[in-house]
Amino acid sequence: MSNTTVILDKTNLAQDFETFSELYGMQSPEFSSLRKDAAIQFSSLDIPTTKHEEWKYFNLSALSKDNYKTVSPSNDLKLTLSEVSQLNLIGKNACTVVLENGIFNKKASTISSLPNGVLVGSLVDLKNDARVISNFAKHAPYIDQAIVALNTAYAFDGVVVLVDDNVKCELPIHVLNITTANNQLAASYVRVLVVVGRNSEVNITEGYYTFNNTERTFVNAVSEVVVGEGANVNYAKIQNEDQTTLHVNFHQLNQAKNSTVHTTTITLGGGMVRNNLHIRLDDVNCNSYLNGLYVADGVQVIDNHTLVDHAKPNCFSSELYKGIIDDKAQGVFNGKILVREDAQKTNAYQSNKNILLSNDATMYAKPQLEIFADDVKCSHGATTGQIDDEALFYLRSRGIGEVEARKLLNHAFAADVINQIALEPLKLGLLGIISSKLSK
Repeated sequence: MSNTTVILDKTNLAQDFETFSELYGMQSPEFSSLRKDAAIQFSSLDIPTTKHEEWKYFNLSALSKDNYKTVSPSNDLKLTLSEVSQLNLIGKNACTVVLENGIFNKKASTISSLPNGVLVGSLVDLKNDARVISNFAKHAPYIDQAIVALNTAYAFDGVVVLVDDNVKCELPIHVLNITTANNQLAASYVRVLVVVGRNSEVNITEGYYTFNNTERTFVNAVSEVVVGEGANVNYAKIQNEDQTTLHVNFHQLNQAKNSTVHTTTITLGGGMVRNNLHIRLDDVNCNSYLNGLYVADGVQVIDNHTLVDHAKPNCFSSELYKGIIDDKAQGVFNGKILVREDAQKTNAYQSNKNILLSNDATMYAKPQLEIFADDVKCSHGATTGQIDDEALFYLRSRGIGEVEARKLLNHAFAADVINQIALEPLKLGLLGIISSKLSK
């Protein structure tokens, strides 16, 4: 039996799915039925093309042309604790969970010192927990999203974070997703489920990296985050993969009443990266803060699609996304604020700002408001340009060279987003990485 199988040939999808199910995976009746249904859904859906409005600037044709193979979950896990430590931006005082090609790697993880009421582990081990059964694949829509359906069918493992009611988890949780494709065109499926109880607090960071790989890889990641009443969640997503990586990420976050969520998405690496962040403010008095930064060079394509769904009254959202684009790289920001009919007294703000460092860099910005209520305060805006000449002149007039002045201005532009991160070690680590990237 082959350890890899081509999964995008839909005529063989059912057979391939059965082959992998025999090798590894969640074999409870609930999950077996769910994954089979997702496989059927994928086989009936079209992979998005640039003819689809929502995918106009992101070309997924490589999925059909390239011979990507799913990394078999039966393969031996190779990453060690010492190898992954170099990717840890959180520091030693953290709970670190490692997914290697989407499979939980226990020996490379450090899960300890968690407070009572916090459970972190693999999806395979925790599949029978009632909170997992009631939330897994219930929020990310695989019925009409081909890439989500594909992930749901082939995510045979993943990370689960469960926080009980009234728990303040002061230990940061770091989920490291590492692709080790062994120098072959490989597809990796990442799944994360977070359920936070009432009046609880937690700080979670997802990191995406590639390790010792020279071939192209396809990373398909889906995260579902359920935030309970009165909870406070800080959630960061760091993407710094090789430029051989095609990465598509769906992040669905649902908030209950009186909850507060801060999300930060930082994209520094990856050849083609598509982020889909959907936040639903599903009850009254929710507060949601979305921050994003993308720094692209070479021929990178970084595409951010956000949807803030105001479903109930008296909620607040604030969104700031910034981009620095150099060489022949391309950035995309498509942000929608949806205010439903019942969502009176909504306050929603959205801003997208971009700097182009070369004449060949490209940015497409599409801020959107879709409002069905009449008692709201909503605004949006987007700007794209070059470095401020007045600010550059000010620095140069004080004896700073032009090259160094440009670096300082770019760094300050990026730091506006990074400084929104609550976790100090992560903030400092990212500022160092960004300074290095901007200095090239």
